[in-house]
Amino acid sequence: MKVMNTCSIDKARAAKPRVQDLLRGVPQLAGVGITRVEKGYGVKVNLSAEPAAGVQVPTEVDGVPVRVEVVGRISKRGER
Repeated sequence: MKVMNTCSIDKARAAKPRVQDLLRGVPQLAGVGITRVEKGYGVKVNLSAEPAAGVQVPTEVDGVPVRVEVVGRISKRGER
């Protein structure tokens, strides 16, 4: 049975630095933020490309869900 996520934004903010530490050195990491997940919050990991073979991105950290999205290369507006 799947349990509905009800993590508070404070809990998600507390988990964010832990996720950043776990993914430090992953070249595809484009950013880490907070996102809505169901009725609560989670940590969002933005990647520039699919992670390299063997790189494990957690699905949950300290009870907070982690969502991953491949967003491509991030640049300033107007840059290409």
